[in-house]
Amino acid sequence: MKGADAEDLALRHLQAKGLTLLQRNFRARGGELDLVMRERGKPDTLVIVEVRKRGNARYGNAIETIGATKRQRIVLAARWLLASNAKFADMPVRFDVIALDSTDRIEWIRGAFDAD
Repeated sequence: MKGADAEDLALRHLQAKGLTLLQRNFRARGGELDLVMRERGKPDTLVIVEVRKRGNARYGNAIETIGATKRQRIVLAARWLLASNAKFADMPVRFDVIALDSTDRIEWIRGAFDAD
């Protein structure tokens, strides 16, 4: 399964859970956001989703591959997204991870990290 296939699977899973896709593969200097979604609520939440797929757990699971540098790149790209889209300015932001293992089992980690 390639990265785009993993993102497709993650997207379908999140949409089935009620989230709405706003943007996919947002690129900014220094980083990329796999999925940008909206979770309806009071207030609506902007959900930045990092999708990780590991075919072999020998070198760690998918979640363990998101180190400090990767988190910084995601946060940097999210700041670019917020700065370039006024419609997102007042929305709370949450960083989630969708991790897929070698059998495509999905683990959704809400609030996986902060924008520290």
